[in-house]
Amino acid sequence: MIDVKNLNLSFGEGERHTQVLHDVSLHVQAGEIYGLVGESGSGKTTVLKCLAGLFTHWQGELKIDGQRLDHKLTKSRCRQVQMVFQDPYGSLHPRHTIGDILEEPLQIHGIKDSDRRIYQLLDRVGLSRLFRERYPHQLSGGQRQRVAIARALILEPQILLLDEPTSALDVSVQAEILNLLVELQRESDLTYLMVTHDLGVIAHLCQKVAVMQYGKILETLTVDALVNNQAQTAYTQMLLNASQHYSREMAREVAEY
Repeated sequence: MIDVKNLNLSFGEGERHTQVLHDVSLHVQAGEIYGLVGESGSGKTTVLKCLAGLFTHWQGELKIDGQRLDHKLTKSRCRQVQMVFQDPYGSLHPRHTIGDILEEPLQIHGIKDSDRRIYQLLDRVGLSRLFRERYPHQLSGGQRQRVAIARALILEPQILLLDEPTSALDVSVQAEILNLLVELQRESDLTYLMVTHDLGVIAHLCQKVAVMQYGKILETLTVDALVNNQAQTAYTQMLLNASQHYSREMAREVAEY
């Protein structure tokens, strides 16, 4: 469903030229939940933004369902792929009602029957239909993320790109959102590519995981292999150790790696 081959991306020119992705390659099968894990700045979100069309000056090859992606964002691509961002408050227009936020993509794509679609989707993400008239600031963090998920699904895409969808939420709400994502994926046979730094989230949701550092994929393995301590690289093993117990010495070791 998702094929990424030799993806490279740079910013700046001359002395300020910085390459942030180095020959990134991965394959996500249809209906799979695939994780990208690594420390902050490793390039995980950048890969998602290339697939979503937010960065267009990449080099390499990107394919969705066997079709090569161009270096521009098209309506057909938006119908196939949608992204859920880390901060739901920052990704929702503060002066638009929830109904307006959900209706806008339908208007852009000329899709009718908006009332039925909006109410149906609010129900699916666990929100009352009364939320249609509310504004983002009137919602809790978990409710805003449910709206963000609903907006991503309103065009009925095949693929969701999830950029740490629970990291900005209270711990008590994180499990609710993860369970919602699992339920939605099973209902619609969606394909997820999820970015996170939390190996617990990877173990809960994903079937496969790619480990990134400094814009490169160090290794790809199944979640079963990850949980059973079969990582091949020292960096992945270090992430596993850090996720199991915290100490100042471990934090310093990860920072200096």
